Amino acid sequence: MTTSTPLGSTGLRRIAPALVAVVVLVAVWQVYVDVSGIRPQVLPSPSRVVAQGWSHRAEIGVHAAATLQVTLIGFTVSLVLAWLLAIVVDFSPALRRAFVPLFVASQTLPIIAIAPLMIIWFGFGLLPKVLVIALVTFFPVAIGLIEGFAATDREAGALMRSMGATRGQVFRYVRLPSALPRFFTALRIGITYAVVGAVFAEYVGATQGLGIYMSLQKNSFRTDLVLAAVLVTALLSVTLYLLTFAVERVVAPWARAEDRNHHD
Repeated sequence: MTTSTPLGSTGLRRIAPALVAVVVLVAVWQVYVDVSGIRPQVLPSPSRVVAQGWSHRAEIGVHAAATLQVTLIGFTVSLVLAWLLAIVVDFSPALRRAFVPLFVASQTLPIIAIAPLMIIWFGFGLLPKVLVIALVTFFPVAIGLIEGFAATDREAGALMRSMGATRGQVFRYVRLPSALPRFFTALRIGITYAVVGAVFAEYVGATQGLGIYMSLQKNSFRTDLVLAAVLVTALLSVTLYLLTFAVERVVAPWARAEDRNHHD
């Protein structure tokens, strides 16, 4: 039986081209730096980035833990708000017409302008970073849920109502399971945005985190450590992205089956 996780044989075949591309790009990068003799302050080699990152692993680890903490808190707030509003909107078509345009409009706000305002209004604590992450990630999760609820099979809902089911029961047993596949797709988009949002918020103003670490190392012309922090950020994003598949397999195993059938 073929596994439904991204680390199974099918998943490995899908990501193999990307892995090959990364290996080739890193090899070209390494050769270019060795041949050109470019200064490491401008462009360090991949080997130097890894070596220096490992040498400063304790310091980078502290900042990575701070970023992970902020990311998880901010994304949890975003998920709670997205679920609450999506459910409310699903029960009221009038509210859907009122709120969905506002959700879309929220994405037109440039984070590069909003993040500094959050720092000005709320200081350098946890709150402004959580708000930035929630603002960045709320839209894809909420829209994924709203569209998932709307895509429910009408005949299944009609059958439940003909059997005397209440609107709440139809939602619980038909609309909610139907929405989960789209929710997990949106979840994967949102969690990668969450890490980027956390780093950017820290870059604007924070005492700990990969964002502020990158800023400090940039000011010290330690490009190798900046890139090491970028690599750690990418690893955090990929790890959280992969964890969504594990959660999906436990919560909604049929969602992966539907995805495979769609691609087949």
